[in-house]
Amino acid sequence: MAAPPESRLVVPPLENGDRLSRTEFERRYTAMPQVKKAELIEGVVYMASPLRLKSHGEPHGFLATWLGTYQAFTPGVVVGIEPTVRLDLDNEPQPDAVLLVPGRQASIGSEDYIEGAPELVVEVAASSAAIDLHDKKRAYRRNQVQEYIVWRTLEGQLDWLVLEAGEYQAQRLDDQGVVRSRIFPGLWLAVSALLAGDMTTVLAVLQQGINSPEHQAFMQKTSP
Repeated sequence: MAAPPESRLVVPPLENGDRLSRTEFERRYTAMPQVKKAELIEGVVYMASPLRLKSHGEPHGFLATWLGTYQAFTPGVVVGIEPTVRLDLDNEPQPDAVLLVPGRQASIGSEDYIEGAPELVVEVAASSAAIDLHDKKRAYRRNQVQEYIVWRTLEGQLDWLVLEAGEYQAQRLDDQGVVRSRIFPGLWLAVSALLAGDMTTVLAVLQQGINSPEHQAFMQKTSP
């Protein structure tokens, strides 16, 4: 016999600002398939507003193209676009992109979620006021995300942060205006070209990194 309506268990909806355990967050998120992106950051629920093309969608696509090209030439690395990352018991973000070598620092669990901290995380943020440069940044630092890239689209700035002695330090451009990953050899980024939407130059510079001796040596370690 069916239970009367008032006695049936109802999963409460996720709401911005809810303070939840990771288990409860996942229970409510799973019960809301219409929600495309929700994150648990330092125990607090954040749900994304509709995303605009120029301030988020297009930059996100540029970064995905850059990382996907690197993956294509680097066997053993994995790119994730908005994957669920079980970072710790209070944090389950969905970064705009991640790059990792499974088993080196994070793994892909039996439920197909990333468990632990990817080596590199990428976020697209409107400005420096966004959560990406505050609570989320602290959670990534504490969990040992080695490199953290934030593209502040409304300010026309890109921050590439590297974890050194437990703190994030800004990675500097070289004489050619290029940033080179310390964790993923050959992952080179022409920052000014990216900010200008010049993906031809971005991919040409990346190809130089992929052809570098350090990338060839890295592939010897990551190739299955």
